[in-house]
Amino acid sequence: MALEVGGKSIPLDEEGYLENLSDWTPEVAAALATAEDVTLTDEHWEILNFLREYYEEYQIAPAVRVLTKAVGKRLGADKGNSKYLYSLFPYGPGKQACKYAGLPKPTGCV
Repeated sequence: MALEVGGKSIPLDEEGYLENLSDWTPEVAAALATAEDVTLTDEHWEILNFLREYYEEYQIAPAVRVLTKAVGKRLGADKGNSKYLYSLFPYGPGKQACKYAGLPKPTGCV
């Protein structure tokens, strides 16, 4: 599988995650979201940027429970809860947000 962005072919794995993390750009994130009928808002970007920072620091994509707790610490309780995160990423905040953020699928996600 591949995603066409700006005339460049970006290789994806069988689940639609980037094969090469270095291929990620905001345009790639938007194209991945558009492919799933999602328009990225500032609220989405806040979570995506948080995930990328988390991954850079810990070299792992957080599972949903860890993500929820970490978002709550950094962005406040109103955003650090499952209801808010699922409102942004209905297919699962771990899987869907990590995909758009250009990160590997979180461990423990089915």
